[in-house]
Amino acid sequence: MSRSISYVTGSQLLTLKRRPNIAIIDVRDDERSYDGHIAGSLHYASDTFADRISQLVQQVKGKDTLVFHCALSQVRGPTCARRFANYLEEMKEDTEIKNILVLERGFNGWEAAGKPVCHCTSTPCTAESAQ
Repeated sequence: MSRSISYVTGSQLLTLKRRPNIAIIDVRDDERSYDGHIAGSLHYASDTFADRISQLVQQVKGKDTLVFHCALSQVRGPTCARRFANYLEEMKEDTEIKNILVLERGFNGWEAAGKPVCHCTSTPCTAESAQ
């Protein structure tokens, strides 16, 4: 049975983000470096996502909710979320992940709604410069 993927609003994500068992996965490519990002998000660019899925599985151990996004969450975000779900099914990965979500309106919608944006250059994000 394949995992379902749901959408989450920016306001819902702001509330969810306070939980320690959530990971936000930014699949934008180069624009992350100059547009900023959601504080604490992990960067797995869509153009190399398929090659790095197993690394992502390791990095999100202990998380039960993953939220994927790109700029608008119309193509790259949902595609990577589906790839990740399919990978878990195919590999029979034993993970705690129960929810795979996509951020409605993506990073652009998040930023336009006045939600906090981080401009740190640390990898992983240190969330020190979120505004």
